[in-house]
Amino acid sequence: MKSQYDLIAIGAGSAGLGVSIAMKRLGFNVLLIDRYDHRIGGDCLNDGCVPSKALIHVSRLIHSAKRSQPFGWKVEGKTDLAAVMQYVRERQDSIRVHENAAYLRETEGLDVELGTARFVDKQTIEVNGDNGSRVVSAKNIVLCTGSKPKMLNADGIEQVKLHTNETIFSLETLPERLMIVGAGPIGIELCQAFQRMGSQVTVVGAEERILTKELPDVSDLLQKRLTEEGVIVKLNRKVKAFPDANTAELELENGLTERIEFDAVLVAIGRTFNFDDLNLAAAGIELNDKGQVKLNDYLQTTNEHVFAAGDAAAGLPAGQRYFSHAAELHVSTLIANFITPGQVLDKKLSYDHFSWVTFTDPEVVTFGLSEHELKTRKISYERIDYDFDHDDRAVIEDYEYARLILFTEPTGINPFSTRILGGTMIAPNAGELAQELILAVQQKLTAGDFFNKIYPYPTASRVNKSIWVDHISDNLPGVVRKAVKWLY
Repeated sequence: MKSQYDLIAIGAGSAGLGVSIAMKRLGFNVLLIDRYDHRIGGDCLNDGCVPSKALIHVSRLIHSAKRSQPFGWKVEGKTDLAAVMQYVRERQDSIRVHENAAYLRETEGLDVELGTARFVDKQTIEVNGDNGSRVVSAKNIVLCTGSKPKMLNADGIEQVKLHTNETIFSLETLPERLMIVGAGPIGIELCQAFQRMGSQVTVVGAEERILTKELPDVSDLLQKRLTEEGVIVKLNRKVKAFPDANTAELELENGLTERIEFDAVLVAIGRTFNFDDLNLAAAGIELNDKGQVKLNDYLQTTNEHVFAAGDAAAGLPAGQRYFSHAAELHVSTLIANFITPGQVLDKKLSYDHFSWVTFTDPEVVTFGLSEHELKTRKISYERIDYDFDHDDRAVIEDYEYARLILFTEPTGINPFSTRILGGTMIAPNAGELAQELILAVQQKLTAGDFFNKIYPYPTASRVNKSIWVDHISDNLPGVVRKAVKWLY
């Protein structure tokens, strides 16, 4: 292997794989470093997106089977969690075929080093692995070291077997009583999955509602759906102590306490970082007061030759986005800037067109600018709410409760010219249904573009037009109505 590279990527998760493969295909000499071969693919493949969505898929099959009983089908039995987790591992292995050191070396032509990376100076890395150590350097280095679960702090915690997203998929027996600490996306997705498979799940959240990054009415609607399935949700509470290995003592806002009994605990209270092994000080890389790498708008650290992407870029001025597709955005921004001559044309990282999905049932998708961001930037907007209770596909498939909320430019004299600024949808398969709306935000499509599209009946995506049909018919200026009538 060489000792001098155009680019070194430390960490082979979504960001590391993305930036190293892309730069290699563009003709650059690239070195990718990760600690272990089985960790290539990062959190997404090993502990996050892939296993969780496989688990959710199985739980939906089980739930659908149970819902068939009113139509004459008899469903009996208990979930074989060992079989479920075997399915999860098989799905991971299918993806791991093209996310391993040998494949990357042979197929992508990458240099891959397995071992611990440590900065020697601003552009030099020492890699210590099973085959000894070697020193390498590069014009630019990208930190793609990810994040790790934040741990719970409570008295008596040492006597409890706590799970995080890194260990929960190793369970072989379904817990009868599962307590999940944390009401964010990870906790809420897995609470529904385990409830559907047969556990009695209790979610404990410190905030006043679940999914605090979503609109309050969307959070409330999803919580209602979860409780209807049997999930117990306890909010405005913190875990104070564990009196024994199967009991948690919760502290309420008013100082009172209550106890919950459990067989297993999943902790999903956020993410944190550990950069100790990297020796960042030797490279002149500073951390902020949250322990995140200090970054500018271009994903550049306090060392002009070192950048960050993926979860490691949580210190961005634009904020943190713990998603695999956030890593994609970081990578595309970095590559565009790497191959642009000079820094004048470099583009800043922006989340204005970003979106995310919480894969519950119903799914929640949020995209574009939020209402909070619109108010902060003092951007004029209108909010349009659309209930699915008159949508024929929703009536057929029993999801009339669903909702679509759009934030749009203020309606002018020509409502057909109105553009979408952002929005949220909560509905089955919302992540797929909203892709058209996400594209509309990015490409600045207008209400007229939706209004003039003929959707096959009764496709679920017709709601993307129906919301405009209702809004335009309700807000067509009187002068326009008179002109149309006169022309007729």
